Amino acid sequence: MATTLQLSDQSLRQLETLAIHTAHLIQPHGLVVVLQEPDLIISQISANCTGILGRSPEELLGKGLGEVFDSFQIEPIQSRLTAGQISSLNPSKLWARVMGDDFVIFDGVFHRNSDGLLVCELEPAYTSDNLPFLGFYHMANAALNRLRQQANLRDFYDVIVQEVRRMTGFDRVMLYRFDENNHGDVIAEDKRDDMEPYLGLHYPESDIPQPARRLFIHNPIRVIPDVYGVAVPLTPAVNPSTNRAVDLTESILRSAYHCHLTYLKNMGVGASLTISLIKDGNLWGLIACHHQTPKVIPFELRKACEFFGRVVFSNISAQEDTETFDYRVQLAEHEAVLLDKMTTAGDFVEGLTNHPDRLLGLTGSQGAAICFGEKLILVGETPDEKAVRYLLQWLENREVQDVFFTSSLSQIYPDAVNFKSVASGLLAIPIARHNFLLWFRPEVLQTVNWGGDPHHAYEATQEDGKIELHPRQSFDLWKEIVRLQSLPWQSVEIQSALALKKAIVNLILRQAEELAQLARNLERSNADLKKFAYIASHDLQEPLNQVSNYVQLLEMRYSEALDEDAKDFIDFAVTGVSLMQTLIDDILTYAKVDTQYAQLTFTDVQEVVDKALANLKQRIEESGAEIEVGSMPAVMADQIQLMQVFQNLIANGIKFAGDKSAKIKIWGDRREDAWVFAVQDNGIGIDPQFFERIFVIFQRLHTRDEYKGTGMGLAICKKIIEGHQGQIWVESNPGEGSTFYFSIPIGN
Repeated sequence: MATTLQLSDQSLRQLETLAIHTAHLIQPHGLVVVLQEPDLIISQISANCTGILGRSPEELLGKGLGEVFDSFQIEPIQSRLTAGQISSLNPSKLWARVMGDDFVIFDGVFHRNSDGLLVCELEPAYTSDNLPFLGFYHMANAALNRLRQQANLRDFYDVIVQEVRRMTGFDRVMLYRFDENNHGDVIAEDKRDDMEPYLGLHYPESDIPQPARRLFIHNPIRVIPDVYGVAVPLTPAVNPSTNRAVDLTESILRSAYHCHLTYLKNMGVGASLTISLIKDGNLWGLIACHHQTPKVIPFELRKACEFFGRVVFSNISAQEDTETFDYRVQLAEHEAVLLDKMTTAGDFVEGLTNHPDRLLGLTGSQGAAICFGEKLILVGETPDEKAVRYLLQWLENREVQDVFFTSSLSQIYPDAVNFKSVASGLLAIPIARHNFLLWFRPEVLQTVNWGGDPHHAYEATQEDGKIELHPRQSFDLWKEIVRLQSLPWQSVEIQSALALKKAIVNLILRQAEELAQLARNLERSNADLKKFAYIASHDLQEPLNQVSNYVQLLEMRYSEALDEDAKDFIDFAVTGVSLMQTLIDDILTYAKVDTQYAQLTFTDVQEVVDKALANLKQRIEESGAEIEVGSMPAVMADQIQLMQVFQNLIANGIKFAGDKSAKIKIWGDRREDAWVFAVQDNGIGIDPQFFERIFVIFQRLHTRDEYKGTGMGLAICKKIIEGHQGQIWVESNPGEGSTFYFSIPIGN
């Protein structure tokens, strides 16, 4: 006795891995013969040969096909097979004598399977002639003329099912289309008046699992003349050449999987014909024909239906492509405007945000977010900034490469439930690391009419340790309110987003190249300036030394002949020369900061400060300055340059002490990802309005009569610290002393 089991996801996944193409069961209305070439020896044959041919499998296995059909019929078959013209054999009218003088005419179809085995399928023919071409032409032409008269796809769909039903005589014909989740929708139907309508119903993906969809692509036409017919096996079940079951992917007579047959029986179907509609190699949909009783469809009529399906679907594809093209043109206009604005603005973020309608129209969205660097700009209807930043972190962890999109964000990102009204759908493209463009779509509540409960599409039973899946028995209307879903993203919208990404990346690369060229030009210019400064400084030193020497020699030799004014003039000249030499030295020091920039080394800052104090020892002693140094860390830095910074700041503290003795404190603190050092004095202080000015080269707040110096010290400090990827600043008020801070990143 069978026991009903709780159906698990794992059980349903079995539907996706079924090897139904290698099942060795055959529909009972025809014969399947597997042949060994070149002599067409029968290596396998379906067990129903006894009833159809009057000869048992044991009588025919190992014999040539000539045992069934005479040599007159076999010779042209062998000839075409040898010439590689297998397709020209299909269909072949073959007759076999059975039970004395009786004979049966077959439609024979040949193909080679994936293992290279020659498979012959034989169906009893219901006429000895092929369908006259003219008759088929008139049938197809009349249908196509009706189709051409339709103005829109909805009417077009209706005519398709009407014409197929007229051609085949089935009780019901449906046009069935797959959505982006592989669920199916009945979008057109023609049926007997007394039958329950299926139009508008939605069917779960499990009704036609992946293996079945793959076979529908291989077999554009699929017929089951008798759902209740008892399938027959191939004899033997395993091919003697390959030692495995025969691949019957291309077979017309392959029996349907038992679960599918049960499904059809539960629907009250006695026979079915299915025409595959294939677009770009994918299964777009099906024309499904159902009959309440068994129904034979002759081979010729099936081929006519297959041809008709291809022709009409080419029209469907063309019309869909036209509508898609019109929408693509609309999106391309948005893209062109955005590209122009981004290029004109110079900053792509500004170009996007200044034209929100274009940005949202590009993907048919209601909201967008631009994350570039530290900027996060929200456009339209979006989650709040905090929620978007968390969402961006989640996207980074997913390591999105080109594009990410979903119409049900909350299924994979549960926090999205909190902002479903603006962002149940998400389309995201990464521009670079940590940089994204996001588009949002709100939740759209939908009522879906299912053909039966989709959550109980199958049940599982266990008998004798074997688990079997059984399809549902009820196909009554089952309504479901779908929540937390947005409108799906169309392919053209995704492509538009990717095109915008490409344009942005190209724009950034072009700007980067321009900046790189500018940097190269500046580098050459700076190199020239440094070279000039170095040469000029050395060249100026010699004449200045001569001026100073000769002026002082003049004073020594003619001291008695000079009056006091002349002696003052000589002192002024010597002082000016000394000032000029100091200025030249400072310029040379400033120019050499970069050229002196060596590889950073692990530096004990305490030792650096000690060397700076040693260099200033005489000045400290003469001024009576008090220096207090706190504990210092070790950092990655250039020791000489760092010593120069401390030396300049300490010297300034002594110089600008005013009327009192200088008291200077030096310390270092850890602040997040940097060490911050401070040099605090008790001097005359600085007005806050001059905080920026004091770090500019040659800028002075006092005359040289008040305080000596060239105005280069702090500019040199700034250049050194910025070369270490740090910052320098001051906190001060007039009369209250000053504290100079500078930072050096940890791990610099």
